[in-house]
Amino acid sequence: MRRLIDAGLEVRIATRNPQSFSGGEFSEVEAVYADFNDQTSLIAASKGVDGIAMNLPFVFDVDYARHMANAILTAAVQENVKKVVFNTSCVVMDHDLDLSAHDGRRAIEAEIEKSGLSYAVIRSTVFMDNMSRAWVKPSIVTKDVFAYPASETLKVSWVCLDDVAKCMVAALSDPAIKAEKILVGGPEALTGFEVAAMLSKELGREITFKSLEPINFAKSMSKLVTGSEVIQPGSVYLGMSKFYAWYNACETSPLIADASIVQEKLGVKLTPFSEWLKRIDWSVV
Repeated sequence: MRRLIDAGLEVRIATRNPQSFSGGEFSEVEAVYADFNDQTSLIAASKGVDGIAMNLPFVFDVDYARHMANAILTAAVQENVKKVVFNTSCVVMDHDLDLSAHDGRRAIEAEIEKSGLSYAVIRSTVFMDNMSRAWVKPSIVTKDVFAYPASETLKVSWVCLDDVAKCMVAALSDPAIKAEKILVGGPEALTGFEVAAMLSKELGREITFKSLEPINFAKSMSKLVTGSEVIQPGSVYLGMSKFYAWYNACETSPLIADASIVQEKLGVKLTPFSEWLKRIDWSVV
């Protein structure tokens, strides 16, 4: 939202809960009701719109992922929307992995390609901002431990959410971008130990890296949110643990990106990890 507004674009928020924007930073932005299961609402939300920036929830049902895409794209085509930009919020391979969250993202991409609309798919790696969230930051601040479900050798081109937003806006605004899939990851591919070393330098004390088994990380996330470590079938926690287990099992990390491609295609210079660290208040949980 911030990056769309800063680019001088007129913005409409499409959400199931428009009242949640009635106060705060975006209270002056038009917010309209829209639901994947209410096609009339999506058509109304698309009226007069030139482009759609899609940030969709992870679902662990490929058919429903396809339904979400179809609902939005059908409305977009009907209302003569010119372009769709989709943030996958994860790496997407060029083949199914038998992981429902990943394969659902591929299904959404396929529907976008079939729509006939101009499009850009921003395939983001792993977000730096995860480290500032309640499932990671407290351990860093209170225990001096960076605990994450990455293997000790897994390299990740961590990317900050603000850079992903910049890439989405750049792709949306550039008429030359008509059919692109771009892997967006930060300028450095780091192991957990290298992340911990950079955290240590920024915080002025030793931070150690602890590689968590993905399923144990999922149990911790579940307990944080639901109060129970019991992971229900089809839950986001189980889905995410399968994602990280796949990353860790790969012979070559799929989370390494070439930042120069993003600079060349979108004109976005991606933020180094050391610079992003300075934006976070590490004195509080």
